[in-house]
Amino acid sequence: MTTRLMVTGSSGFVGGHLVKMLAEDSRYELCALVRRLPEHPVGGVGYQVLADFLSLPPHYSGFRGVEAVIHLASRVHVMNELSLDPLAAFRQVNVEQTVLLARSAAAAGVKRFVFISSVKVNGEHTKPGQPYLETDLASPSDPYGVSKLEAEEALRVVAAETGLEVVILRPVLVYGAGVKANFETMMKWVKRGIPLPFGAIENLRSFVAIENLISLVVMCIEHPAAANQTFLISDGEDVSTTELLRRLARALNVKDRLIPVPGKVLSATAALLGKPALAQRLCGSLQVDISKARTLLNWTPVVTLDQALDVTARHFLAEKN
Repeated sequence: MTTRLMVTGSSGFVGGHLVKMLAEDSRYELCALVRRLPEHPVGGVGYQVLADFLSLPPHYSGFRGVEAVIHLASRVHVMNELSLDPLAAFRQVNVEQTVLLARSAAAAGVKRFVFISSVKVNGEHTKPGQPYLETDLASPSDPYGVSKLEAEEALRVVAAETGLEVVILRPVLVYGAGVKANFETMMKWVKRGIPLPFGAIENLRSFVAIENLISLVVMCIEHPAAANQTFLISDGEDVSTTELLRRLARALNVKDRLIPVPGKVLSATAALLGKPALAQRLCGSLQVDISKARTLLNWTPVVTLDQALDVTARHFLAEKN
């Protein structure tokens, strides 16, 4: 007997990987709620087009028979923000649409709602050796993080009022085959042999491979103990920026060219250039503790950091050839 699932955000990096994996799993019957049909649809996926999630009716027929919704669709970080009120723009998509989706799902009899939130709900940085816990006081610092926190809070209200089981996952930076943005930029730097002043960074950062994130998402679809819980998620192995670049170089089969400039010097320079956030990402620490998922769900990462970096590097090299 198969379990019928609905996924939103299937066109994104995480959603794309998730849909492909679920479509190959005989345990699931999969549908994807999309704003437009994809150019390259995944076989075995039933696509449902809804141009605007805000127009979702209270009793949406597409939820018929669905047992769990995995909600990834969201407004993410905008490099060149054009909105006059960024927080309002984030709230409309990340809070209002999420609540409408959850209430419609609950009204249709959906049992569980898995919400992909963000570590940004916790904050932007930690002291080395003092990782975030799920019980820590939330401290988002940007509109995206605030909107994700408000969505979590609203979903807990929906759960209390309707009986919908809500599971919240807060991943750190996700990487893997086909990753873009800052992670891809780092790989480009390393592959080109550009000398980088990151050879003496003594921070610690958590990352999560797409394979590890998806394995926890799948576990949270049905695991009884996951109901109405929040989980931080990472690979369980934290590394410095220096160590990450060295391992990337090894995965890309090139020599690393790291110049040992102290992190404090880099941070001061970035501040003078008006790039403090960039310095924080490169020189600051951000760790999460995944003990809760390990203990409550008996979950363990399915790939190591090095294994996932090898897969990521192979895909990157294949795309560049």
